[in-house]
Order: sequence, then C-alpha cells, then structure tokens
Amino acid sequence: MAVYRLACVFKASSSSASSPGGGDGEEEEILVVRQAAPPVQEEYEQYVDSDLWDLPSAPLKMAADGAAIDAIVLEKAEDFSRDVDLMKFDLRSAVEQVMIQVGIPNAVCGRWVCQKLVEEPDFGPGSAVHTLFILGVFDFHDTCFQDVARWISPRRALKLLKEVNRCGDRIGPLFVTMFFSGSSEPKWKTPDTGFFQEYPPGVYILPMKSKTPMPFRTTNLVIVEKYENDDEVENCAHVTYGDALLVDPGCFSEVHAKLKGIVAALPRRLLIFVTHHHQDHVNGLSVIQKCNPDALLLAHENTLDRIGKDTWSGDSIKVSNGHKISIGRDQLQVIFAPGHTNGHAALLHVSSNSLIVGDHCVGQGSAVLDYRAGGNMKVTCTFFHDRLSSQQDYFETTYKFLELSPHVLIPMHGRINCWPKRMLCGYLKHRREREQAVLEAINSGAQSLFDILTKSYADVDPKFWLAASSNVRLHVEHLLHQGKLPLGFSRERFLKSCGAHFLGRWVCGPLMVSMGTCRAGMAFLASLLAAMLLSYIYTP
Repeated sequence: MAVYRLACVFKASSSSASSPGGGDGEEEEILVVRQAAPPVQEEYEQYVDSDLWDLPSAPLKMAADGAAIDAIVLEKAEDFSRDVDLMKFDLRSAVEQVMIQVGIPNAVCGRWVCQKLVEEPDFGPGSAVHTLFILGVFDFHDTCFQDVARWISPRRALKLLKEVNRCGDRIGPLFVTMFFSGSSEPKWKTPDTGFFQEYPPGVYILPMKSKTPMPFRTTNLVIVEKYENDDEVENCAHVTYGDALLVDPGCFSEVHAKLKGIVAALPRRLLIFVTHHHQDHVNGLSVIQKCNPDALLLAHENTLDRIGKDTWSGDSIKVSNGHKISIGRDQLQVIFAPGHTNGHAALLHVSSNSLIVGDHCVGQGSAVLDYRAGGNMKVTCTFFHDRLSSQQDYFETTYKFLELSPHVLIPMHGRINCWPKRMLCGYLKHRREREQAVLEAINSGAQSLFDILTKSYADVDPKFWLAASSNVRLHVEHLLHQGKLPLGFSRERFLKSCGAHFLGRWVCGPLMVSMGTCRAGMAFLASLLAAMLLSYIYTP
C-alpha cells in the first residue's frame, strides 16, 4: 500500500517578486528549501555533499478514525477524486510542517490549489511514496528566510541541473518532477510502460520486474534518448555515438513485452550498456536483439566474456575506464568500478554529474560482492576458479566514486540517493565494521565459514546468510592479505568449509529450529527457494 507526502509550491506574488531573494529578474520564481543532510560520519568528515535545494515537503498522513479535522480549503481537489480521497488526510498537519521548514510557523491561512498527483514507481522494497503537489498563494513581501529558503526560477534551476559545478548548489527531484517531468512525452513511453522517474532531466529510471535477490523485486532500466533538436557532435576517437541508450535491461520474461514496446519506439541507432553480467541485468538482451538487430552492446571485457551467445550474438564493444558515450548533447563516461564483480562498470552522466552505479550501491542495505566473478575488497593477485586475476578492489572503487563528487547516485535496485557522499561513506564504514566483526569471530575461535558468519552476522535474518557468505569469504581474503589473521587460522580448512559444507549447515541448522512451527518452517523453505534463485543469478 502506497504512502503519501505533500510538496508545496510557493510562487513570488506581484508584491514580492521584485526582489524576493536576489532572483532572476522578471521570470516567475519558486521558493526552495535547503534540505537537511544526513549526519556526517566523523572519520569521513572531509566528504561533504553540497547543498541540496528542493520544494518543501512533509508526510501526508491519514487522519485518525473519528478525529475532527480542521480542514484546509483545497481548490481543484475534485480533479484528483478518482485517484485518491484527499478528505481522508490530515492536510493541515502536513502544511504546518511545511511552513516550519520555510521559517514561517503558524502561517497556514492562504490560498491552496492542487497542482498534480505523481505516483512513484515500484522501486521497492518498501511502499511507493506518491506525492501531492499544491500551490500556496502567499504574500511574502519583506519576509526574511535567512539561510533556510531562497527564490529560484525554473530556468536557473535547469541550468544548475544541466551545467553542474561539482561543489555547487543542487536542485532536488521534487522540483524536477513538478516543473520538468512530463513537459515533453518521451518517445519510448507506451500505454503499458508504467510509472517512471525522470532525474536528472533527460535521464529516465524505470523499474522492471526481474530475478533480483531479496529484498528487491525490480531492476532499474535507465533510458537516455536524443532530442529532435539536438545538434550532432563531431565524431571523435574513443567515443561511441547513438540516438538512444538503455542501461541494464535485466527484466524477466513476464515483462519482455513491455521492453519490446520500449525498444520498438526508440531509434534504430540504439546503444545498450551493461554494468555487469548478472542475470537480473542482462535477461532482456535477447529481446532487444530480436527487436532491433542493429543495437550495439557496450560492456567491460570481463562482462562481455560472461554473456553467452544465446543472450547476445550481435555487435558489441569492449569498453574500459574513460570511454565516452554520446547521445545527442548528453555525454556519458564509463567508470571502471570493480568490486561487485571484476567486470563491473558505472556510467557518469557528465553534464549533470549523476552517477549510474550499477550494483556497487543499492537503494536499501548493502551490496553483495560476487567472489565467483572476481568480486573482491583488495588489490592483489588472487585465484578464482584456478584463474589468476589482478584487479582493483571494492574500497578503492568507493573512494573513486567519492572523488567524483556526484550530485546523485542512481542504483539499479531501489531509489536514487541524493546524498552520495553520505551513502558512500556509510558503505565504507559498514564494510569496515563487518570486517572487524569477522576478525573478532575468528579471534574467538571460529574457523569455518558458517561459524564465522553466524557470529559476525548475528543481527541479520538467516535467510540472507547465503548472500552474506560471499562477503564473508572476501573479508577473510582481505584480512589474510593484510596479515591480520591469527597464526592458527588455516585458509585451506576455511575454503573446505565453504560450498556444500556451508550449505548443509545453513539449511539444516535454521530449518530444524524454525520447524518448531509449521508457519515458520514454510517461511524458511520459501527463503531457501529464494536463496537458490540467488545462487542461479550469481552464476558467472
């Protein structure tokens, strides 16, 4: 069941438009509020995201049953009656919270007009958040907002979004949704496309059902298309040109018809970029090839080597760090980002400094590193399935992303993240804390993968232990590389405890406990089936 929030649009009235905040002349201006940033991790305090400005918003909660509501008169509310009954919400409470953000508490008396209701795509794993945009007509003459709010025109906001200064002010997704999304219908949109998000302008994010591991249900298909009035960029070396780009078409067969409709509506000069080879990122490739045999696949060579001919037999290009992709005036740059796999790559949307991170980050929780496909946390030479590979590590990739100072992270699972540095630093902190927990488990006598995992992941539901086991293996390798493991620890004994030995203990241990009740037993069996699916997805 979806939840709702309220976003308020305040326009400068005629009496306050002359100089409401150092604005943009005669063009209509909108009030934006400085967004509260997540707390900074002390050990990573040098990594700070720039200011994010967006429309003021607040949760729009249902009124308690039988409670008397001091209702706010909302003009044009009847236009949305088919979609939602606004009378069921405590609108006044939400408006009061918005006015506190603006810095004018208790000023809710004004004219309020419904603008639009935007339904969020099913990013998961939680409920979708639908947003009601309303216009507040106030006279802000002589109002001093100090540093909490400012006036900005849509033209100025669009320039901040498309001509990014890495350390400059940022404009948030609510402003984009209100003023830019839907201004022109994308060519690929069909009646059954479903909901999608546009952020930054010109970059579309469409979650598609896929065989992705829990807790997610979808893989984000990212779409960039050339506008009709875009000028052709002069051909340059190390640049691949196209009229449209799809990133990670990983949907499963149930929604292949939707993908086919999207591809059919896009230009023939279509580029496909794949961040890595996992099934939930490539399952739609065969559909694209049948629909558009002229499409060109781009991926790192370690990724292309793992994509079978039955999945893609068309033209392809092996790309490396720094390779550029040009879609009209939109320029994207390949960022080699090993860690999740040894062929993992990200894409930087250059003009907006937006980073499409693949599976290095996810919308909720932390990512799984696939040791069978060269995923690792260290810089060293390591044997994977008797193959020697030398690669960068997960930590180094994370620091590389931090140095890029992206304005937003676009993962392939879950929502975008508008606090990239906070998120990346949180990932570093989490991984180091997990590694310390693994080391403490070993120091306390744990020798096998199962024993180490049960101690270091005691706070995690056992149904996720199979996925976590890959990270534990890589933490052990990283600790061994650093020389931190005790002398009595045997790497050979540890490796023998992986595979079937671990699976047997993982299945039998929690199952015997959970079978105390039939419902719990069924729940664990269901999670076991999901884990088997996970094993299938991460088969290189």
